[in-house]
Amino acid sequence: MILKLNHLQGKTAASTAQEVVGTLYTLLDEGHLSQDQFASLQIQLDWLQYKQNFREVAMAVCEECLNPSAQRPPIMDVHIDTRQVAPNCLRVDLLRALARTRPENPDPHQDRVLLEEFKPLRTSIVWDFNRLYWTRLNDWEAATGKGYETSLPGGQSDGHQEQAIGDSVGDAWTLLKDMESKNQLPTEIFLLEIGVGTGTRMGLWLKKFKDLDAQRGSNFYPKLRILLGDYSLQTLDMSKPAVAEHADLCSFLVLDAMNPLKSLSFLRHKVLHVHLTNVYDNLPDEEILRRDGRLYSVQVRAFVRMEDAHKIAQEYGFPVEKFGATVHRLLEGGFDHLGDHSRGVALWQEIWKAVRLDERVVALEDLRDFVYPAGLDLAKLEDMMQNAPSDLRFHLSSGALESFHNTLPLLHPRGYLQVQDIFVTDLAQYRLGYWGPGKLDGSLLSWVNGALLKEVGERNGYDVHFAPFHYRKASKTSILYTTRRE
Repeated sequence: MILKLNHLQGKTAASTAQEVVGTLYTLLDEGHLSQDQFASLQIQLDWLQYKQNFREVAMAVCEECLNPSAQRPPIMDVHIDTRQVAPNCLRVDLLRALARTRPENPDPHQDRVLLEEFKPLRTSIVWDFNRLYWTRLNDWEAATGKGYETSLPGGQSDGHQEQAIGDSVGDAWTLLKDMESKNQLPTEIFLLEIGVGTGTRMGLWLKKFKDLDAQRGSNFYPKLRILLGDYSLQTLDMSKPAVAEHADLCSFLVLDAMNPLKSLSFLRHKVLHVHLTNVYDNLPDEEILRRDGRLYSVQVRAFVRMEDAHKIAQEYGFPVEKFGATVHRLLEGGFDHLGDHSRGVALWQEIWKAVRLDERVVALEDLRDFVYPAGLDLAKLEDMMQNAPSDLRFHLSSGALESFHNTLPLLHPRGYLQVQDIFVTDLAQYRLGYWGPGKLDGSLLSWVNGALLKEVGERNGYDVHFAPFHYRKASKTSILYTTRRE
């Protein structure tokens, strides 16, 4: 048996590891584990920093072997969230998790309402919840009585830090001045903000740029063409008051953050600055497991524990047998079918709180229909992983990679992409903590695999750098800065 401490919470690790080892030996003695299972078992102790998440206390992750001729024992890992472990309760949680792996178990899911079959995380129903949150944000905020930013660390977005915005303005002005001195400045200066939120950042940016432009007499401000993009009309409408003073320079666009080129192909090689804040971490994602040099897709299946389903169904007055149908109806925006809109929103919030994810792994070489992000395939991924640890679980950051790949062609030869987000910048970091997915109000987020983004960018002729976000103490944000290699 291999026991891995995948976090740096020392006090929690010591007590939980001791209980895990003792409990597993007891289960072995009682025949709940065979000697072969015990010998090949890998136990991973995680500490989930997200108070709201998709994990049970203990989860057994097994390999689904699609290739019956494979001459190797299937993987079985057990993940334990040390933050949720209650003293003297781990035995029950482990027995429940291990029971689901036994083929002789006639109904391993009798205590769950399954919302889907196993699939890559990027196509899971949880992203339908995420989409609903951003398209019906006003409903969620009205029900909670607070804006979504209050749930962020520090109670506000790092994108609104005035000093950071001032430095961004200074960088942009310096670039424009240099281009002007070399007769490279275009007559129209296109800037793109993807994921506008409340519009606060762009409103502050434009005010500071206008003031700096007037102070230095450069007359760049009237040439600005500001593009504010988001896939939610509601969000775009919400952002307009923040940039009202600069409305004649602004255009509001419905676009897909994963493929801005589709809506903006007419601006290929023309945009001088693209900016995103906390967008990549909220795009569809999935995880990959590397074990003994072989790569596996981590597939998920959303469910609600039966005890939670009964409680919710009873409270909101519908049969538990219709729980799945009710979930899908809600995801279509049907908040009013209970006869009261606010009650429908409350039901949506309760269901989201109760959603959990089960997992299994499938060898990538056996998944002929696996969809890789643009610019990536199995051979390239294996090549990029040559120097990575042999035993590693990491995010593929599919949505972020798609967005990155489909944004770079918009950049002017002198243009740059700037992304403020939470990045894992070294693959080895994945062995030191849990990086999502976690829940944040009605949405979900994962840390972004910056190491993979950097590798993809550099292989496509772009320099990619990361800098710490030093504008807020203890901030986990980093700034990705991308320019075309000369």
